[in-house]
Amino acid sequence: MGFLDNHEKQTQYEIASHIGRLLREAFGKGPQSIYVSIHRPFIVIYLKNFLSQTEKILLQQDHSCTVQHTRSLVMESLVPEIKAYLMLFTGMNIREFYYDWGLHNYSGVFVGIATEGDSVDQSTQEWYAGKDEIHREMESISHLIQKIPDETHSYFINERTLLVIRSGILISIGKELIRLGFEESLKLAQRNLEKNHLFNNNHFQKILKSPIVDIFTDWNSHLDKSVIVFILNPSHD
Repeated sequence: MGFLDNHEKQTQYEIASHIGRLLREAFGKGPQSIYVSIHRPFIVIYLKNFLSQTEKILLQQDHSCTVQHTRSLVMESLVPEIKAYLMLFTGMNIREFYYDWGLHNYSGVFVGIATEGDSVDQSTQEWYAGKDEIHREMESISHLIQKIPDETHSYFINERTLLVIRSGILISIGKELIRLGFEESLKLAQRNLEKNHLFNNNHFQKILKSPIVDIFTDWNSHLDKSVIVFILNPSHD
């Protein structure tokens, strides 16, 4: 990937600073590090060492679902403000926003997808080694849990961030659970099952030729769309 110019670095710094402040105000503790990566129409924000003392105690008592639920409630109020900051600093009108937490790693990720007016950078559309194999593995995991996606796309946002987007994965029972108001329970079940398969799949690291530091996944049930983010460590010897 190319070097960032000063304007891009300043934009990333401003976004990280404002999001860090928002999270500190909302949770009482902000992330130790925030990494912002922009490849229009995508923006990926990776959070490290983000866990309050209260949350740590809850996790020690095996109340991870409580932490997930509380964070979801807080994020409902934060997402509009985060979108506004992204519009201010990048001009990107974020139409889709996804997030997930790696509570075992004290980490998290935000993914924004801008309106169609922000075309995909040509560099993100390029073929990369193992792309077809990554898609086949993702389709296999999707089939085990729900069904093979209607569409699968993937983009290297930078050398350490791979974004996978799937569309058309919900089966009839999932759609009915959403209609009945069980969307949060469905998402929790999907996340647990999918992450179990993703973390226990030995093929991804071999295909990408890089250790995988974190994996995140989230859904927009109404769009029947899912994002998965692989955080890699390409400099690992």
